[in-house]
Parts: sequence; C-alpha cells; structure tokens
Amino acid sequence: MKAHTEHRGVEDRPSGRPRLKPRLPIDPFIVGLITAVILATILPCRGEGAVVFGAVTNLAIALLFFLHGAKLSREAILDGIGNWRLHLTVLASSFIMFPLIGLGLRAGLHNWVSAPMLDGVLFLCLLPSTVQSSIAFTSIARGNVPAAVCSASASNVIGIFITPLLVGLLLAGQAGTSRSDGVSLSAVGAILLQLLAPFILGHLSRPLIVHWIGRHKAVVNLVDRGSILLVVYTAFSAAIVEGLWNQLSLGDLAIVALLDALVLFFALFATTFGARWLGFNRADEIAIVFCGSKKSLASGVPMASVLFPAAAVGLMILPLMLFHQMQLMVCAMLARRYAAADRNTG
Repeated sequence: MKAHTEHRGVEDRPSGRPRLKPRLPIDPFIVGLITAVILATILPCRGEGAVVFGAVTNLAIALLFFLHGAKLSREAILDGIGNWRLHLTVLASSFIMFPLIGLGLRAGLHNWVSAPMLDGVLFLCLLPSTVQSSIAFTSIARGNVPAAVCSASASNVIGIFITPLLVGLLLAGQAGTSRSDGVSLSAVGAILLQLLAPFILGHLSRPLIVHWIGRHKAVVNLVDRGSILLVVYTAFSAAIVEGLWNQLSLGDLAIVALLDALVLFFALFATTFGARWLGFNRADEIAIVFCGSKKSLASGVPMASVLFPAAAVGLMILPLMLFHQMQLMVCAMLARRYAAADRNTG
C-alpha cells in the first residue's frame, strides 16, 4: 500500500533508480496543510456544515484506502518477503521501540509538558511507517528496495489492526477516548469498516483497475492529498470551535517540534546502530533505517479521525504534521549521504 505522495523531487531514470530534480523549498502539500489549518481557523465548519464535511471526509478516507489497496503489488511484496529478520526488525521499531519512546517521554515530562501535547506525541509513536517515501529514500540511498517495499507495506497493513489496539491500551481515557479499559468495539468496527474493508476491496480489484491507476496518476494523487486535507480541515474546524488556540501557545508548538526532533533523532540512531549490531549488510541497514524510523501521515490522520472525538483530533495530529515534514527533510539528506558514501567506496 502506497501512502499519499510523501516526498517530492524524485523521478525514475531508465535504469530504474530515481534521480533528484529541482524542487521547491517547501513541499506544496505542506503549504496545503498549513492553508487547511488557517482556513479552519478563519472559517471553521459548524453545525450542518460540519455534518456534511464529516460525511464527505469519511467517503474520501474510504476511497483513499481503496486506492492504497489497489496500488499494493503482491509481486513486489513476494520479492522481499523472504528477509524475515529485516521485516521483524522494522515492525519492532514501528510498534515496540517507538511506543516505548512515547511512553518514556510522557512519563518523564508530564510535570513540564501539557498532557495533550504528550498524548499527541505518543499517538505519533503508535502509527505505522510510511510507504512511498520509505521506498524512495531506500532507492536513492542504494539500499534493499524489494525488502523496503515488503516491510513498509506490511507495517501499514498490520498497523490497521495494531495502532487502534495500542491506542486503546496506552491512550485509554486520554484525548477523549471512550473507554478506560481498552479501545471501544465501535472504534474497532469503524476502523474495519472505513479503512480495512476498502483496502481489501481495492486490493482484490487491482487486476481490473491497476492500468487505470497507472494512466491517471494525477487523479490518484489528488485523492491521496485531497482526502488528507479534508480530514485536517474538518479536524481543526472542530478543534477551533472547542477553543484549540486558547489551549496552545507558540511555546507549546516549539516544545512539540523539539519533542518530534528528539523522537526522530533517537529512531534514526537506534535503527542505524541496531541494524549493524544485528549483523545486517549495508543494503538491509538502509532499508531498516528508512522504513523503521518514519511515521505515516496518510494513515495517521484518517485513524485519528476514527479513533478520537472530532474536537480532539486537531490536537492529536499536530505533532504528526510537524514530524511529517521533519522526517522528509532529514531522511532526504541522510539518503544522499548514503548514496555518496556508496559511490566513494564503489
């Protein structure tokens, strides 16, 4: 399953390796996210408008996961599925190491950082890896691309089940979750109906629509990005109505950015040296670093809209939105360093 276009400036060479092309200083999608937040601040949807936007957003999310399933190639997954040690390492990073980081920050900083901010960072830590950018950066860095395809895809599929369970276990009673003893049956049912069912249906439909998807990439990208922007606008509208900016200050945003940077630095450090300690070769190390250190905005925003009350979603996804851009910039530089080192040794 490929997430929305989470990187810019990559296109294919005839040899199959991506090459860099000139890029804008800021990803237009990031501009879109900021615009959605500003629009929600100035003109939040309320009342009947909020109901209509909510229904449209739910349909857009279902379509998004339908296309994710349709874009998932079984052949690519089978090419890399044999490297089970690598895949387990990536999954352990996504769903064991990251949650432990989030729990550690919440336990260690609860006297200095507001609980909603720490809950948002913890939610970020419970999400699956990205797909498209993980694969692209692995390719740029000359790593094991088939294994990256398999690991990143597996993280997203498994995350549909694991993330709601982890939210129920670790964020129960926080951020407006409905139960104190685990994720509610209604939330699990919503995840299965709104995310997993369209995903499976899309994958089963792949033989019929894969060529159409290939010919209409602009439409697919519009659905990918448009659905995320809809969720962000709807989520922040509800949060604005509930007084979001009265709860946050510039200092809070700076703290969130700092926490995101700490999480990303530790994840990159742990995956790099963990891969070396476990004896993986350089190509596998690259796949582990880029698949095991990132978190998916494309999966996280829809999941948050299903798992949390509307008024809480904006606050919960704020750390994820900052982390998204941060991981792309840092991993782009890291991929170039890997590639340069490979050329020098080659």
